[in-house]
Amino acid sequence: MPTKIRLQRRGRKKRPYFHIVIADGRAPRDGRYIEKIGTYDPLPQPAEITIDFDRALYWLQTGAQPTATARAILSYKGILYKNHLQKGIAKGALTQEQADAKFDAWMKEKEEKISHVSKDVSLKMKEDKKKQLEAEKTVNEARAAQIAKMRKAEMEGEEEAATEEPEQKEPVTEKEEPVAKTEPAEKEADKEKPAEKEEPAKEEPAKEEPKAKEEPKAKEEPAKEEPAKKEDTVEEAAKEKKADNEEK
Repeated sequence: MPTKIRLQRRGRKKRPYFHIVIADGRAPRDGRYIEKIGTYDPLPQPAEITIDFDRALYWLQTGAQPTATARAILSYKGILYKNHLQKGIAKGALTQEQADAKFDAWMKEKEEKISHVSKDVSLKMKEDKKKQLEAEKTVNEARAAQIAKMRKAEMEGEEEAATEEPEQKEPVTEKEEPVAKTEPAEKEADKEKPAEKEEPAKEEPAKEEPKAKEEPKAKEEPAKEEPAKKEDTVEEAAKEKKADNEEK
């Protein structure tokens, strides 16, 4: 199996980075290689390629076969075109000076194309960023408008609630006022009651008559008879004393 010019993957997941190597055709992709001649990073735009021009041309001339991706890289860097010119010199179709002039002209055109492509890519990147910023602005403005509407609705609801609350509270305060007034009146009455009870304490039967009109009638009679019996006993005792004194 002839030698091959191919890529050997390096880097991490979703961040590939390749080495351009000369390896035996029977070796695995990421296995042992003979020589490393460059690197290839496909993520930037345009891609970053570094390669040893002379060593790549030497291996092409010795029969190394590039893979598809390696062939595209070699063509992009002008190594395949240089090998083609060298074959023409070997056949006598061209001189070395003519081959060098053609190669220099081709390289200038290639550099101009690359510069235009890089400018276009940078302009596209800028335009994409501007579009993203504009889209973000529109989204932010829409969100701000929604938030403002929500806040207005909340403020209006709070104002309506504030206007409705006093209307509901006014009758409540009117009902509460007499309750607050009656409390001290009851307290004053409680304070005055003992003063009123002290005076009629002796005349309890007279005050209890109007509270119960029917029942107290039975009670009033014994209440009136009791002092009469007491007076009779007192008079009898006085008469007995006088009789005793007269006898003495």
